[in-house]
Amino acid sequence: MRHSRTLLSSLMLSAAVLCGVANAGAEEAFDLDKLIEAAKQEAPITVYDSTGKIVEQAKAFSEKYGVQATGVKSSAPETLEIVIREAQANNVKADVVILADAPAALSQIVAKGYAKSWLPTDLAKDIPAIYQDPLTIVLAPNVWTYNTALHDSCPVSNIWQLTEADWKGKVAMQDPLGKPSYTDGFNQLATHADKAVADAYQAQYGKPLETDETSATAAWVKALAANSPLLTDSDGAAAESIGAPDTKDSFVGLVSTAKYRDNKDGMKLGLCAGLSPFSGWTYPSLGLIASGTKSPNAAKLFVRYMMTAEGIAPQAKDGKMSTNTTISLPDSEPSGVGKVRDQLLSYDASTGAGDWEARQDWQDLWALNYKK
Repeated sequence: MRHSRTLLSSLMLSAAVLCGVANAGAEEAFDLDKLIEAAKQEAPITVYDSTGKIVEQAKAFSEKYGVQATGVKSSAPETLEIVIREAQANNVKADVVILADAPAALSQIVAKGYAKSWLPTDLAKDIPAIYQDPLTIVLAPNVWTYNTALHDSCPVSNIWQLTEADWKGKVAMQDPLGKPSYTDGFNQLATHADKAVADAYQAQYGKPLETDETSATAAWVKALAANSPLLTDSDGAAAESIGAPDTKDSFVGLVSTAKYRDNKDGMKLGLCAGLSPFSGWTYPSLGLIASGTKSPNAAKLFVRYMMTAEGIAPQAKDGKMSTNTTISLPDSEPSGVGKVRDQLLSYDASTGAGDWEARQDWQDLWALNYKK
């Protein structure tokens, strides 16, 4: 891994990001009524998100406050390109963007001043500091999953088991080379929880990990890649491999909790609760306001709305977890991830710049060691 090569640039980028988003505390005391009245005087806003639920959320916001908002579904790369192009042309149309690629958002638009984070200070006491700067709207869990028709409980208890011969070719997941959130997840593990990965190895094998890799996480990623996992081009394909009701093969895999809604149609997806050291990880969607928006108050009002139970409800149905700790997932959410939230590695956006710099390193590690 070429971490020494990227350390300086990561630190410089992190500093730029922190300067770009650390402005919430300097604002005057929050007054929701004044914000609503100011928003009503401004032009309609456009909000971009990678989920189609944003159309429904923008419509509900407009009806609630009498402030017109239009939701547009757009992938993270597309949204980033729009924000950059509009900022450079001084013609901002995308007022609020909710981006599921935190490292790219931080490096490409926040650090360059094209967008900024804003924290609704009246809700700050309910939002953990790790999610305030930049503001994380929701956390999308990716969890280790098994087939409930083939097993009464998860057939593995430790992620290192997935590197063993018994699971050769039996781990289903999206290809990390096409899924940046997975390589970011590897880097988050290495940055914030590498000891837990090393401890899991010792718990599994009764001896300390010995490796020439730069971290225990890198050793695990290398071993997982070499164990011929079944790589897919979509979450749906991974979920189908694991939980199809007619499958006879036992797979364990990493999928989004959103796929558990297919259980109502016969899928047999079950969450690997209690897996050591983590049952999965969360990936953030950052809420950012375009620096050149002509409707700053309406944009702020929308960001605040997304931090309420009413605002986030359409996404909570899919297991996406609000960073507002007063908001729980609905009882009907099919994966049950809300009950094991403390078993997930929470994404720390304050080190997102490092994830951005290390992406190529993790992709190289995976590509060099992957065996079909």
